[in-house]
Amino acid sequence: MADKLKTDASRISTESLAVGYGGEPLIRDIALSAEKGEIITLIGPNGSGKTTILRTIARQLAPLFGTVFIEGRNMKALSGREIAREMAVVLTERIRPDLMTCYEFVSAGRYPYTGRFGLLTDRDREEVERALKLVNAYEISDRYVSEISDGQYQRILIARAVCQEPDIIVLDEPTSFLDIKHKKELLEILSSMAKQKGVAVLMSLHEIDLAERISDRIVCVKGDRIAAYGAPDEIFAGSTISDLYGIDPGSYDSLLGKLELSAPKGNIRCFVIGGNGTGIPFYRELQKKNYAFAAGILMPNDIDVSVASSLAARVVCTEPFMPATDGQREEAERLIDISEVVVIAGCPKGEYNAVNSVLEQYAISKGKTVVRSLSGLREVL
Repeated sequence: MADKLKTDASRISTESLAVGYGGEPLIRDIALSAEKGEIITLIGPNGSGKTTILRTIARQLAPLFGTVFIEGRNMKALSGREIAREMAVVLTERIRPDLMTCYEFVSAGRYPYTGRFGLLTDRDREEVERALKLVNAYEISDRYVSEISDGQYQRILIARAVCQEPDIIVLDEPTSFLDIKHKKELLEILSSMAKQKGVAVLMSLHEIDLAERISDRIVCVKGDRIAAYGAPDEIFAGSTISDLYGIDPGSYDSLLGKLELSAPKGNIRCFVIGGNGTGIPFYRELQKKNYAFAAGILMPNDIDVSVASSLAARVVCTEPFMPATDGQREEAERLIDISEVVVIAGCPKGEYNAVNSVLEQYAISKGKTVVRSLSGLREVL
């Protein structure tokens, strides 16, 4: 029965959980678990139900069916104070208390440990200061919450959660409103809490590249069921991400964790001789100008291929760790023949890509406009 102790190693888990509003299930049969030290991240399109799942797990919404377990105990059987000692919650509401300093706001995270009158002990104050310093917000501790920026407020919310000393932390879009520096700092804080203190982290993220880097497991939310659930290397391989977000196959680069725009339409007008990442800035510049192009000659494991395969009309590749064949060189020369511009991206030449020096001379002999820099390319487009 649901009220019995669930004997597994999970910090938090769900069983046959259904979530929604007004008695109408939005997502059914949710079976998730986060063990000690794990980071579990929900990803999916806007409106797919990620926030609804997290709010239900945080007991801000009642589950329609099923059970949430905390440390093997049915959450329904726990008091609010018991839950607060186990789980900290950071959701996306932007309601701010008036006439409350950041220090006072963060110190509310010590509620599960204070007495009836909510008086802070020396240890409580130490934990509040430690949390403020951890999120780099100690310098604003005396300011009113109503006066700080959205990014600063997000850090204050995290500090309040940290000073609860939770075993579980639930966060909805914690990187919203943060600049790049503070996104990095926040994710490092969460990673440290998980790996060093054994905290189980359950959160949602819009930035799927960050989700891939920080998570132990990924939950894909779409439709009325969990669409996929597994390790990042499983989720970010194949067509899972394209299917989840309904984007064109091949436009999400799982190697670089980047979304590429659609390839330019029309006839090929440029050939890019690149490799080793040198061609990528040129590919993206040509895409922005809607200038159809081909690229080569590349080895299939070259980092250029991951971007060129999305943006180029044609990519000429050799076999792995093999020099180009005569047929591949001739194909590249035909593409140069129909191009108006040839880009020499500056990749160093070696044994396997020596043919690119031949192609460079071929382009010059054919009187093609040859450019060697982004500024030069912009001038001719």
